[in-house]
Amino acid sequence: MNLITIDIKKIVRSHKKGVEINFQVLPRSSQSRIVGLHNDAVKIKLNKPPVDGQANAECCMVVAKYFGVSKTQVSVLRGTSSRQKTLLVEGVSASVVIEMLESLKAVNG
Repeated sequence: MNLITIDIKKIVRSHKKGVEINFQVLPRSSQSRIVGLHNDAVKIKLNKPPVDGQANAECCMVVAKYFGVSKTQVSVLRGTSSRQKTLLVEGVSASVVIEMLESLKAVNG
């Protein structure tokens, strides 16, 4: 078995409306961007503070841009007040997300 596939399948799950993805969020960074994979999550840096939902909104926007969907197609399912979040991304399949994250891991690691 390929360890990359096993790790990514822990991060990504199919959902009736799209795909659930686990994220590790680092607020108050200099830039907002996806930086790689960390444990069982996608690591994302955000330049917004975790105040009044600013970091959650920024997280959804960065994820939407990365996966090529509208920001209205990305929402926080779990972890609204936590650095560990599960986001729902509508309009993409789990296989596409897994392929994109495998490419991200290849670039970063």
